[in-house]
Amino acid sequence: MKIKVLCIGDIVGRPGRRILSAQLSGLVRQHGVDAVIANAENVAGGSGLTPQIYDKLSRYGIDLITLGDHCYRKKEIIPILETESNIVRPANLSPAAAGRDFALYQTSKGVSVAVVTLIGRIYMKPSDCPYAKIDSILPRLQQQADVIFVEMHAEATSEKVAMGYYLDGKVSCVFGTHTHITTADERILPRGTAYITDLGMTGAHDSVLGRKSECVIRAFRTQMPCPFELAAGDVRISAILVTVDSHTRKAELIERIQVREEDSGDESIYDSDDGRPDASNGFLS
Repeated sequence: MKIKVLCIGDIVGRPGRRILSAQLSGLVRQHGVDAVIANAENVAGGSGLTPQIYDKLSRYGIDLITLGDHCYRKKEIIPILETESNIVRPANLSPAAAGRDFALYQTSKGVSVAVVTLIGRIYMKPSDCPYAKIDSILPRLQQQADVIFVEMHAEATSEKVAMGYYLDGKVSCVFGTHTHITTADERILPRGTAYITDLGMTGAHDSVLGRKSECVIRAFRTQMPCPFELAAGDVRISAILVTVDSHTRKAELIERIQVREEDSGDESIYDSDDGRPDASNGFLS
């Protein structure tokens, strides 16, 4: 049986939520999507996730939610990570870390889709070996899921490409997140695994990774802490659509998708669920 899975790149703040609220359901209908996976680690004020926004994402039609290195930025999300079955933090964090190694979703066609997130180790905070972790998860996950998607949340493109080849033929798709820049290398690897180095960002593209460019430039030039306020212009959904044969577990097609919203201008971009922008003078991705 053929199923279509939509994988959405890092949702950044209210602009990213707004375009998903307005356009995700139509996108699902237009393409006959069976399951939606989205990275939500930057969805609350640009960094982290709150319970209120978690509920909103579910209402928008997101079936499986992934997080990366900002998974615990908003501590109030920890009970959700411990109790809900459709959200994952990186699997190769400490075994004592709150949250699940993988999440499962049963499509209306009866095909079960699983997602695992791994975090990279180059230019990232310390974590366990992603190769050893995925090797330990796959045997039991292959018994529970018909189709497996792996997110590689990493800074270095080499780590993402290497993981794609390592998992070729073992999972249906490997996609990268974290850098917020869409790559143009989508392809089916030799043994049938769909691959792309980075999905890109769902948020304001007239920006530096979703933040106002003047704020980021000021931080770079002065080396002083500066709030990275969210930008609001040129809002887009960045995603891939992957078609998988659930019997062979091999991908048959991978397509990049980008949906634009009319320029929203420099409107207020915070609401009661957002939190505040991060004041770090380092990149937030």
